[in-house]
Amino acid sequence: MQLSVIILNYNVRYFLELCVLSVQKAIQNLDAEIIVVDNNSSDDSCQMMKQRFPTIRLIENKENLGFPKGNNIAVKEAKGEYICILNPDTVVAEDTFEKVLAFAKSKPDLGIVGCKLIDGTGNFLPESKRSIPTPWVAFTKIFGLYKCFPKSDWFNKYYAQHLDENQTGQVDILVGAFMLMKHSLYKELEGFDENCFMYADDIDLSYRALLKGCKNYYFHGTSVIHYKGESTVKDAAYMKHFRDFLNFFYTKHFRKSFFFNMMAQLGAFYFSLVKVFQGKPKAKSQPSNYLLVSDNEARKEKWQSRLQKNTERTILENGKIVFSQTFAKAKNAEVILDINYLDFKAAIAFFEANKNKSFTFKLLPPQSNFIIGSNSSNDRGEVINL
Repeated sequence: MQLSVIILNYNVRYFLELCVLSVQKAIQNLDAEIIVVDNNSSDDSCQMMKQRFPTIRLIENKENLGFPKGNNIAVKEAKGEYICILNPDTVVAEDTFEKVLAFAKSKPDLGIVGCKLIDGTGNFLPESKRSIPTPWVAFTKIFGLYKCFPKSDWFNKYYAQHLDENQTGQVDILVGAFMLMKHSLYKELEGFDENCFMYADDIDLSYRALLKGCKNYYFHGTSVIHYKGESTVKDAAYMKHFRDFLNFFYTKHFRKSFFFNMMAQLGAFYFSLVKVFQGKPKAKSQPSNYLLVSDNEARKEKWQSRLQKNTERTILENGKIVFSQTFAKAKNAEVILDINYLDFKAAIAFFEANKNKSFTFKLLPPQSNFIIGSNSSNDRGEVINL
């Protein structure tokens, strides 16, 4: 078997359904399997999997065992030569795995491969590629110096800015939302460290691959939606988690850094002040207009009734979506992409091509009665049921 795709789920039933649907399409031309591990979700994730995907391997843990152990359990049962650790709040294109596998097979010194991640608004997620978070590199991250001096080798290392988002190359650290590697390497590394503090597991695994003499790569040739993008909201709680997971990493591989601890304390104080002056976040506003990209008028009527807002329908013309003047002039509008009509790759390309415009995006998954997406890079998103 070529590939095993491992999806660890916890209480994200609708995102999991969307993810599995996209993965099923992406492995159609491969000898591959999907293994879903559920960490004792309180929603109906497991029931959904059994009803909608009865042939997919489902492991039901009786308690929340965490990210490292949950993935390790699944990999022990995986049969693929390669494995891909994939978050349940991701959407892959139909050719994602074919492209990444072809790239991986071309690298004899392969460690871990990551790919280009975008959020639900179509914007690139910088954590797709990172460097080893030494105390100095972490300091540049805490105080945002990487934004001020993106071309400087002194300040741009945290997000591996020596590579553009559309440039493939070597990096140190990859994100656990999408990590592809040889099954044999995962076993050699003994998987994720089950003692890892939250957020440190992918950094630790990436670093241990480097210590084995392997090379990690960021591959820009395919884009994957990751709805739980890194939040830009920084506060004292965020800084505590950031400090704790880096202290775990330093203690395990280097030694504790008093410099970093001092900077993290100052950073927590700084972001607490910023939070005070920012005030409460603004409430989300609901779209005033909807555009359903679909070849099915009945679906448009269903969603018109459910949303109780002006809903238009359009189709592709010469591979492009044509907007009416009414929709184009709307100040707060939303596009619903019907994946019964479009494929996932086309939807992802639409996200990227229309990022930072005046409308937001939602997906209508195949044979489903809900739309799902995110209106902001600061949150996971929302689900609207029919």
